[in-house]
Amino acid sequence: MVPMPPFRTIQLLRESSPTISVGLLTADLLHLGSEISLLERTGVRVVHVDVMDGCFVPSMTVGPPWIKALKGPLLKDVHLMVQDPIGKVADYVAGGADLITVHVEAGQHIHRVLQALGSMVNANDPARGLIRGIALNPGTHLGALEPLLEEVEMVVLLAVNPGWGGQSFIPSTFARIEKVRRLLQEQKREVLLGVDGGVTRTNIPEIAAAGADIIVTGSAVFDGKAPEENARFMLDTLRRSRNPA
Repeated sequence: MVPMPPFRTIQLLRESSPTISVGLLTADLLHLGSEISLLERTGVRVVHVDVMDGCFVPSMTVGPPWIKALKGPLLKDVHLMVQDPIGKVADYVAGGADLITVHVEAGQHIHRVLQALGSMVNANDPARGLIRGIALNPGTHLGALEPLLEEVEMVVLLAVNPGWGGQSFIPSTFARIEKVRRLLQEQKREVLLGVDGGVTRTNIPEIAAAGADIIVTGSAVFDGKAPEENARFMLDTLRRSRNPA
């Protein structure tokens, strides 16, 4: 495998936008190395890891050692669904997160969490930079974003309520994407916009058209049948949205 040349993560993501971040917890975890190699062959550049603590959301998943164990050139997009992340984010950065997202609802001092992340460096390569993301649940008012925009490189809108599987994409998310896009333009912020939850092969063109830069998808790729075909389909769909005929 040819190693990826030096890059700035934020620039790579902007140039790739819109693109997908593929959730690994829906992969075959007994053959995770093979599953990651499969994604590399398709041209996927970002893998997504949902970290749940059983407090902020009812489920529990993985922690920093799992993040550290992920090897290879793909960017690690770590979504922390954990309560009070202030004392926890450093371990995920040390584990090799390239993107790390916390929830605005996860504690009283989220601005401080983002400031702390701003002083940390990417453990894979300090020159890459570390992408700080802020996530909002579907029921959270978008006004919560404004005081945080100076401290983030990415906003993530959840299109489902976190912590429960099998949910469908919430249609009102499209209006929220539009409002956040308008806010970023008004504030003159070059911030990436992510959408997470309920993404399928059917609705991904509409999500991209609405203005999402990074679209998180898990079971729509790792469906137990044709993950490589699914990943290629989604990437090809997004390429066509960048370069319409």
